[in-house]
Amino acid sequence: MNRPRILVVYAALTLAALGALLLSVAIGSVDLPWRELAGAFSADDGLARTLIYDLRLPRALSAFGAGSTLALAGVLMQVLLRNPLADPFVMGVSGGAAVAALSAILLGLTGFAVSMSATLGALMATLLVFALAHDEGSWTPVRLLLTGIVVAAGTGAIVTMLLALGEDTELRGMLFWLMGDLSLATQPMLLLVTASLAVLVGLPLARHLNLLARGEIQARVLGAPVDLLRIGIFIGSSILTAVAVTSAGTIGFVGLVTPHLVRLLLGADHRVVLPAAALLGGTLVMLADLCARTLFAPRQLPVGALTALIGVPLFLILMKRNAAALR
Repeated sequence: MNRPRILVVYAALTLAALGALLLSVAIGSVDLPWRELAGAFSADDGLARTLIYDLRLPRALSAFGAGSTLALAGVLMQVLLRNPLADPFVMGVSGGAAVAALSAILLGLTGFAVSMSATLGALMATLLVFALAHDEGSWTPVRLLLTGIVVAAGTGAIVTMLLALGEDTELRGMLFWLMGDLSLATQPMLLLVTASLAVLVGLPLARHLNLLARGEIQARVLGAPVDLLRIGIFIGSSILTAVAVTSAGTIGFVGLVTPHLVRLLLGADHRVVLPAAALLGGTLVMLADLCARTLFAPRQLPVGALTALIGVPLFLILMKRNAAALR
């Protein structure tokens, strides 16, 4: 990959992210003219300032952060499993985080306790996938993928039972949260900082990620710390997924779609894939959230439903294209 092409792609992704952010703060149930939008950043009060700073900007930044963390988690999981079809939603990691978070909420826990429960749930789901897929001393990509799909189905069943046990007055809110809801996301900085740290930590390890993605034996021969790297990816992808789930619910297929699109544009070098995936994932979720709250306004759609409409057909296309690798 030549450097000019990388710069062009990065410039396009950055402009797309900024454009999506501007659209997100300008468009809503009350549209803001561009003149008022520009003046709102210097005004002391007024409707425009309230709409931007109290409602739209935090939600847009939360959408960007959630998309970035999910995209980065997808990149890491695809390296760990050496399979382009892996992502936190398909592999059951999002489901494990959702089960733990809902359980904590039903027990009356809030705040940090819910976040920690989601992190532990994501870790346990990943552990379960690897434990069930273990066969004769090794893991194969196809066994991990199929086991993850089964675990995802199981966590979905548990979530259904938890919803049945919840209060009727809370059922609609819980359902929207499970399908991806950014209306209650109030900690955009947590998502943004988490995604930024993941990129900063991942870039020095990009060479090792490249080696591991090509195969365990080759990575060991060339000196990559495979065991430590696996543990780091295991913990990192679970934390990224848990942070996204506790903030925005289960937004599916972002971790599948984004890494694949980035690799089509930039190749498989993780030195360029990681930052680009964060930019593209955040932009996609911002646009999905914009559509979710404007297509049928004043009613809002769950963001996860819109991302799934894109992700499901792409998943089927990837399954067909990678049929030989999955045998």
